[in-house]
Amino acid sequence: QVQLVESGGGLVQAGGSLRLSCVASGRTYNNHVVAWFRQAPGKEREFVTAIRWSGSRTYHADSVKGRFTISRDNAKNTVYLQMNSLKPEDTAVYYCAAGVPVVIARYTSYDYWGQGTQVTVSS
Repeated sequence: QVQLVESGGGLVQAGGSLRLSCVASGRTYNNHVVAWFRQAPGKEREFVTAIRWSGSRTYHADSVKGRFTISRDNAKNTVYLQMNSLKPEDTAVYYCAAGVPVVIARYTSYDYWGQGTQVTVSS
C-alpha cells in the first residue's frame, strides 16, 4: 500500500507561481510512476505531468509544457510540482497518483491517490 498526501495549493493571481508537494509513505517501488492530475468542476480528471521514482524521464501535457516542472526527492519520498505563469484555466483540484500505469496519461491506470489540493488562479 502507498499513501499519498498533497499540499501547497492555494489562491494565486494569474502569472503567479505555486509549488505543490506529494509525500509518499508505505511501500514504493522504483518502477512506480508518480503523476499529477487535475480536475475542474464539471470536467473530467486531466493528466498534467508524471515522473518515475527512478530515472530522469518526465511527461507533460501540452497545456503545461514550459510552465510546469515535476521533480522528486527520493530521500524525502516527495514529488514536487512547480507551477509558473499560472492561468485562470489552471484552476482545479490537483491530485497526486502513483502506480505502474499501462498508459501514463490515463487516470484509471493508477492504483493510489491522494486527497487533492485546491489551486485557484484569479484573473
